[in-house]
Amino acid sequence: MTQSLADMRRDYTRDGLSEDQAPAEPFALFHQWFADALKTEQPPVEANAMTLATVDSDGRPHCRILLLKGLDEQGFTFFTNYDSAKGQQMAARPFAAMTFFWPTLERQVRIEGRVVKVTPQESDAYYQVRPLGSRLGAWASPQSRVIADRAELQELLKVTEARFSDSQPNCPEHWGGYRLLPERIEFWQGRSSRLHDRLNYRLQAERWGRERLAP
Repeated sequence: MTQSLADMRRDYTRDGLSEDQAPAEPFALFHQWFADALKTEQPPVEANAMTLATVDSDGRPHCRILLLKGLDEQGFTFFTNYDSAKGQQMAARPFAAMTFFWPTLERQVRIEGRVVKVTPQESDAYYQVRPLGSRLGAWASPQSRVIADRAELQELLKVTEARFSDSQPNCPEHWGGYRLLPERIEFWQGRSSRLHDRLNYRLQAERWGRERLAP
């Protein structure tokens, strides 16, 4: 198996990324690349899927896949349970990193910065457009806590359904959004022979600077 893994490789030849293709600030380029991903990537790949990395109070890193649910000039927004493991980690150390990977386009975007909670109004607005099952699940699941088995989760859901049998569930106080305020955004375009293009944007004194990184 070790040898078969060593032999796995793919040469990236689809595209390149030069400075004259890249705007002065990174959001325009992200919007362009994200639009390309929506048109090009096919299920089971979700264009808004990203890896979120956080660090706990002991300095140990943790990664998981989430879905991006908002993007504006402030930053990148996602939603979760505030009492979950990642919620506790971001409460202790309010910094995070995101990575988007679009394999068909041979592109990757890395984003790093501080995280802040969105307003309760923003959390509620998104919560209300979620499917009913997802809204009930936000109440039912004690995310990241140890449970005995699947039956316990089903029972928690049953209790929650009974609780809201005559009303629509409201947004729980323990659930809502975070916005990652980017300080660094790197755009990676795969190139042949592992000589990839990497354009790195860094926020300094409220202005974006751009630099090329060696692959």
